[in-house]
Amino acid sequence: MSTVTGDPLHSGLGEQAEALFAHGYCVIPNAMPTAIVRALAADLEPVFHATKLSVGPFYGDTTKRFHGLLRRSAHMAAFVQHKTVLSTVEAILGRHCDTIQLNLTQAIEILPGGDAQPPHRDQDMWPVHTEGVEYLINVMWPFSPYTAENGATVVWPGSHRRQDEIVIDAAEGVSIEMQPGAALLFLGSILHAGGANRTRRPRRGMIVSYSLGWLKPYELPWLAYPPEIARSFDPELAALAGYRAHRPNLGTYEGRCPSHMLNGDSDALGAIDALRLEQEELIELYRAGAIVPQGSAVPAA
Repeated sequence: MSTVTGDPLHSGLGEQAEALFAHGYCVIPNAMPTAIVRALAADLEPVFHATKLSVGPFYGDTTKRFHGLLRRSAHMAAFVQHKTVLSTVEAILGRHCDTIQLNLTQAIEILPGGDAQPPHRDQDMWPVHTEGVEYLINVMWPFSPYTAENGATVVWPGSHRRQDEIVIDAAEGVSIEMQPGAALLFLGSILHAGGANRTRRPRRGMIVSYSLGWLKPYELPWLAYPPEIARSFDPELAALAGYRAHRPNLGTYEGRCPSHMLNGDSDALGAIDALRLEQEELIELYRAGAIVPQGSAVPAA
């Protein structure tokens, strides 16, 4: 299990953030009361039964997966807005975006006999990478005990620093065993995989992931949570779920922050800027003549 080690470049960020930078993953034991985990799992039980097997070599035909969990259980908000998780995500992703966003919520069941997933890095869903920038943080929440035998998530510690290696020796992988109530956080840049289920019982859990707010998310939020559903969310949850413009003016509707869709002003027309303060100041300086083309003389004050 990962432990925090000295990392001068990232010191002072908080225990979980430092562990993520050092190892690529960390576990928060007892992050959520088991009673809430059981209540959420009970809400999702009929959906697991109704969901068809996945299709494709990546998902695997021995798994079940479904999304949009915030609309399927009132208990989900507590997981998505977990304070320690969000503060850790903000410490890492907040350096490279104006606001973070909910990338997906996905319930996963690995059936008995299920094969191991191919090792992968989740950030590879986006084709452009910049050195030193993290794009995504995943949080795995188990509904049933995760063991090496039933398909616990396997991570390759330190592989976020070895991104030129597509595959790393399986012997270096670590099965993250944990109980319901614990949370496994791992970077989108770390190599990982769902393990093989060699038991007679299914392994159930869910992934909640967060990404830079200027990226296209894995799960389209306005389809997962249309306004008639998102109006029941508190404002911060709605913002995480897509109802917030990313400055400057990204992710708008009719030129406005999509939060307008939730406050009774959904039919109003007229664009409203969503700019960062420094951008507004640059515009003011330009209009005042304080910014001139390169090589031109700066006008006297």
